[in-house]
Amino acid sequence: MAVRVLVVDDSSFFRRRVTEMLSSDPRIEVIGTAADGAEAVKQAEALKPDVITMDIEMPVMDGITAVRRIMQKMPIPILMFSSLTTDGAKATLDALDAGAADFLPKKFEDISNDRDEARRILCARVRLIGAKGLAKPAATAAAATPIKAAAAPARRPQRGNYDLVAIGTSTGGPVALQDVLTKLPGNFPKPIILIQHMPGSFTPAFAQRLDGLCQIQVKEAADGDQLKPGLALLAPGGMQMLLESRGGAVVVRIKEAEASQTYKPSVDLSFSSAAKVFPGKVLSIILTGMGADGREGARELKQGGSKLWSQDEASCVVYGMPAAVAEAGLSDYVLPLNEIGTSLAQAV
Repeated sequence: MAVRVLVVDDSSFFRRRVTEMLSSDPRIEVIGTAADGAEAVKQAEALKPDVITMDIEMPVMDGITAVRRIMQKMPIPILMFSSLTTDGAKATLDALDAGAADFLPKKFEDISNDRDEARRILCARVRLIGAKGLAKPAATAAAATPIKAAAAPARRPQRGNYDLVAIGTSTGGPVALQDVLTKLPGNFPKPIILIQHMPGSFTPAFAQRLDGLCQIQVKEAADGDQLKPGLALLAPGGMQMLLESRGGAVVVRIKEAEASQTYKPSVDLSFSSAAKVFPGKVLSIILTGMGADGREGARELKQGGSKLWSQDEASCVVYGMPAAVAEAGLSDYVLPLNEIGTSLAQAV
């Protein structure tokens, strides 16, 4: 069955272009268009699409207000189109807070210089969030489940001797990270590194937003930053974040990403460096996201004796990255999103 899409944008040219790109995929059907947020709300109610693509700045009603109205009436996965600017980053984060599932740059050349590749990425993203649907609240999800049989019958992660918490995520990650980190106390005793697939123009605004919401301190990592208890360092978008020991302290190294590297930042690379610096002393967590980034880095961590938790399918926007580590037998526990923050506060 084709994914049914409503395309929303005040530009007739952009609506036509998105419609043409999506219609090139036989697994997607564009069932309607709307030129402003108010029309989008009406069309969403009448057509009941599987996915909505939504612009942010529109007359009559802006995209963020439209997302809020739609999510209140009939939750539908919404893909935002965003400009890669500071203002665009803040607006996109507001849209994700309002309930949007994911975002892509509005300039398709920012997705890929190859037009066919940009079309494939857009279609794949729409199919993926359309197939999954919006992540439901995890309040009724099952308790944390050990993946491998344990000697003790405990159904909750136990306290451990950790020197670092490392969290990797992608699609759906901004909202998931906010849920986890806002549940940590200000005196959280260990340093945290965060790897979120996100453009470089977005990570400063995202770190600033998290810092304002959380009791712990959150900042975008800079080269040479030292790991400290209660400080979460967010990998800069478009770069790679590694850890290294220097003069008795552990600092982050921010490096240019190589053209051949798919993920910038890469969870695998950050996890791998953490495995070398803190063998057996890392609590790693894989949250919602597309693809399998983090699986090989998690394997290195596990081989050294570290622990790994992953988010459960029911609470993920996209069950890609958590599925990759769970299916590889690397997850010690699979938890619903709404339990990860409190479990982390208790376990460390």
